[in-house]
Amino acid sequence: MVNVTVDEIQRDPLKYLSQVEAGETLVIVRSNQPIAELRPINTNKGLRPFGLCAGEFTVPDDFDAPLPEDLLNSFEGK
Repeated sequence: MVNVTVDEIQRDPLKYLSQVEAGETLVIVRSNQPIAELRPINTNKGLRPFGLCAGEFTVPDDFDAPLPEDLLNSFEGK
């Protein structure tokens, strides 16, 4: 990360945008206090692979079975 003042960005914005396009992250500071971060947008998001979590959990056989009456009453405030 590179710290850049507001004045520096105002003097030559294309220089700093080029750095961001190249993958650099800029921290914009005013009076030595960070006020913003300028970073490239990640556009390389691919699809998640099918079956990514295969085998990490199992769905119980009674997953869609009706809930017990006392639990239903709790949800309904009875």
